[in-house]
Amino acid sequence: MSTTQPAALRIPPSGGDLDFLALGALIHRLDPGVVPFHKAQTLSVHVSGGEFNCAANLSDCFRLKTGIATAMVDYPIGDLIAERVQAMGVKPFYKMFTHDGAWGPNMAAVYSDRGFGVRPPVVFYNRSNEAATLLKPGDFDWAGIFGKGVRWFHSGGLFTALGEGTDEVIIEAMQAAKKAGAVVSFDLNYREKLWNARGGNEKALDVFKKIIQYVDVLVGNEEDLQKALGVPGPAVAAKSGLDPQAFIDMIGNVTKAFPNIKVVATTLREVHSTNRHTWGAVAWIEGQAYVTPVCELDVYDRVGGGDAFASGLFFGLLTGEKPEECVKLGWAHGALATTFPGDTTMARLPHVRAFAKGGSARIQR
Repeated sequence: MSTTQPAALRIPPSGGDLDFLALGALIHRLDPGVVPFHKAQTLSVHVSGGEFNCAANLSDCFRLKTGIATAMVDYPIGDLIAERVQAMGVKPFYKMFTHDGAWGPNMAAVYSDRGFGVRPPVVFYNRSNEAATLLKPGDFDWAGIFGKGVRWFHSGGLFTALGEGTDEVIIEAMQAAKKAGAVVSFDLNYREKLWNARGGNEKALDVFKKIIQYVDVLVGNEEDLQKALGVPGPAVAAKSGLDPQAFIDMIGNVTKAFPNIKVVATTLREVHSTNRHTWGAVAWIEGQAYVTPVCELDVYDRVGGGDAFASGLFFGLLTGEKPEECVKLGWAHGALATTFPGDTTMARLPHVRAFAKGGSARIQR
């Protein structure tokens, strides 16, 4: 499949301060594992954020130089989160806030349990008085940051949904990224619960359309494209969650509405049970569609799988891999990410490349 040929994706050469810079909110996710949250007695803490996860993955697994621009609060939870950011090798650009000892502002908490078998995962939020919602234009020295050399800028729909000012911060950063010649990517990550608290789908459509005009690389599934961008759905429904044709058929509508977009990508997933998924991916890169093989996944923790896919795809594009290889690297890294606890990667690049080439679970001696 091809559509009108877009302009080529122009990625600045390496050598600057950062290969990849993300803008988004940092959160801590409290996870009791397979125990339902209302029966939990012990919890694991995972540091996360849709945008941060990509920066962490690209640093820890793919060994690129990455950064995160975000809000940070000077209290113990902020200290915990900052320590994890440092451990993943991500350079922070913090707008600091002072905690008042009682009410905040706070680093958001996300609560989830993994589910098991026929019992699905459960996710809910406490984002009250969240520091990231207080961010506003002018909080970051974008000219100074991009002036040192940044090849790729990334943000997403999770951060966009948080408050009235977050979309303005994203647009400010994207304008600076464009001026500096960086590639701009965006993961739609449409979350109904977050947008319902901010004004619903009508508000989301208005906000996303202002942002997407600056985007080169877009990540999002069929539902994201319809709900976040108002792009008409496919004429024929997909036969299954693994059928790429419905997504491919929508690309023409996306690029017609937003001709600046050069890459659109998504994962393909069919959920048989909480712990058993069939997994694939598809990407439209500069006028051509590429579809990965499918594989069966035994899922340990599905949170972060989509961000892991995006990270692998971005790595391939940043390092000049062939388009089909870029999509397979994303597919392979996303698959491996579901075998680890937490929201960020524990994979290594050789493992990703081996899986992308058809590797197996044989013991490595």
